[in-house]
Amino acid sequence: MENNNNTHIKLKRNMESRHLFMISLGGVIGTGLFLSSGYTIHEAGPIGTILAYGIGAIVVYLVMLCLGELSVAMPETGSFHVYANKYIGPGTGFTVAILYWLTWTVALGSEFTASGLIMQQWFPNSPTWIWSALFMAVIFISNALSVKFFAETEFWFSSIKVIAIILFIIIGFLAIFGVIHIKGTTQAPMFTNLFKDGLFPNGFKAVFTTMLTVNFAFSGTELIGVTAGETKDPSKNIPRAIHTTLLRLIIFFIGSIVVMSALIPWQKAGVNQSPFVLVFKSIGFPFAGDLMNFVVLTAILSAANSGLYASTRMLWSLAHEGMIPLKYAKTNSRDVPMTALCLSMIGGVLALVSSVVAASTVYLVLVSISGLAVVIVWMAIALSEINFRKSFLKSGHTLDELKFKTPWYPFVPWTAFIMSLLSCVLIVFDPNQRSALFYMIPFLILCYVVYYGKEYLKKLRTKSSND
Repeated sequence: MENNNNTHIKLKRNMESRHLFMISLGGVIGTGLFLSSGYTIHEAGPIGTILAYGIGAIVVYLVMLCLGELSVAMPETGSFHVYANKYIGPGTGFTVAILYWLTWTVALGSEFTASGLIMQQWFPNSPTWIWSALFMAVIFISNALSVKFFAETEFWFSSIKVIAIILFIIIGFLAIFGVIHIKGTTQAPMFTNLFKDGLFPNGFKAVFTTMLTVNFAFSGTELIGVTAGETKDPSKNIPRAIHTTLLRLIIFFIGSIVVMSALIPWQKAGVNQSPFVLVFKSIGFPFAGDLMNFVVLTAILSAANSGLYASTRMLWSLAHEGMIPLKYAKTNSRDVPMTALCLSMIGGVLALVSSVVAASTVYLVLVSISGLAVVIVWMAIALSEINFRKSFLKSGHTLDELKFKTPWYPFVPWTAFIMSLLSCVLIVFDPNQRSALFYMIPFLILCYVVYYGKEYLKKLRTKSSND
């Protein structure tokens, strides 16, 4: 596709089924599982954490069912902002795209910092910024070469994470049932650690507080929608990836948490180091720390790789839809939107700088906004699905024409919308996260003001030129 100025704005469908599966899987498995899960267990207790992640997995699955119908019917790159634009309103479409771009851009800054800190554990005398700069170059090149090269690198990054988690769960359950001996014990631990201090040792409120962060841990599953415009045979491959979402979230997240909780007392889980390292050390696994550092580094690079891809495609889509100048949608001979890619990379670098020089002000605001942004995107996906179905039937179409249908409509989209909304509103009751809501509300208003202000000025210019 070309416009009158011969500006190339075309993207190719080069992603295969295995790429889509691993990107959607890799997007959700990050440092939250490898590093922060122990802290979650420490706060909510084993059963409380399992309950919170279980509910979170269901919410994500409901959102993905909504996204499935939309992205198969309209396989667009940067899909959810296009759907919000068409079925909620252009101001909401613009805001959703800006929020999602900001989410991944801020994440880029933190991922590059984390990668440098990991390398310092192996090379203690080396400066962090050198490693951060090196990994920035690697991730930029991965995205700049072609979408197929990006998909291939993300496939292998995600494969390492997935293999590590599967091995962790298998070895963990062998230890739980006494097949593998744990240091300092004479009998199989079984599941006594899960219940010995009661179902909710810190009270049920701790479970509720944990639930607010669980949705953030699951962010990344919606990457399926971003890739829709570059996926081969989307009507077949997108539903396949979506249907396995709930199963893989339960296996990887809840399976890992059950293993951690059973083998480590919840009071000690991940307070000082990764619970994965603690479990491997307790069963005498050689080089446990180095092995997990490598896996965590892979998880960080995978998240940065996906993050740069997602933020680039959001900018491309904004330009493609005419919400920002068309030059940002320009692609090169390899069908990579280089202008959007460079801008997103600069955004990641600025986020990295702000985390160093303005951590308590600018960066705190950015992190607070980006933390809630994904949940707002999920709300937009659910509402877009509700309005799409109404519009589709009203225009004379039948459900039989849809290659993928959201089941139990309208129960699924409304439940997804309400539960996501509760995640935002109920943050008011958590003093540690309350500030996120106070920063988010004025930012949302600002996005709408910018969009409609821009549209008003455009109309004035058009009117004056006609006069």
